[in-house]
Amino acid sequence: MKKKLEDFVITIPDFPEPGIMFRDITGILQDAEGFRMAVNQMADRLKDVDFDVVVGAESRGFIFGAALAYKLKKAFVPARKKGKLPRETISQSYELEYGTAEIEMHTDSIRPGQKVVIVDDLIATGGTVKAICKLVERLGGDIVKVCFVMELAGLKGREALKPYEVESLIIYEGK
Repeated sequence: MKKKLEDFVITIPDFPEPGIMFRDITGILQDAEGFRMAVNQMADRLKDVDFDVVVGAESRGFIFGAALAYKLKKAFVPARKKGKLPRETISQSYELEYGTAEIEMHTDSIRPGQKVVIVDDLIATGGTVKAICKLVERLGGDIVKVCFVMELAGLKGREALKPYEVESLIIYEGK
């Protein structure tokens, strides 16, 4: 029987607290077939999309985004936690469950008018990627699609990312 991408996700019950079903994406990464499947499926979902740049969210968005950019012969741009990029940056703060965080991009990473696809491993509440969308737009980029390997639909991150087109390879209905 042919494996599905979901077969590579490892579910850990009651982590980090009782009642939570933690979906561990490293099962995809540590299996060559699973990793190829994830990158190829993302590439298939982008086959008719006109874009110039893949932006990957720190840290697992780097892994999937860079592989996707390589496969599709596109540029790759990292969006990093505050203080990690060495040149001039712009930053955007966003809400976490307990506090705030900031994400940054180099000021020269996106040119005005470039068409951008944003990639991350997981969409939960959508806060990190929403902040990245703001950065891309401040730099003059046009976001044409936002792609995730997994989506926790119960946390309503897709709603937080309206009006962007969101694509998820795997959707889990819960949190």
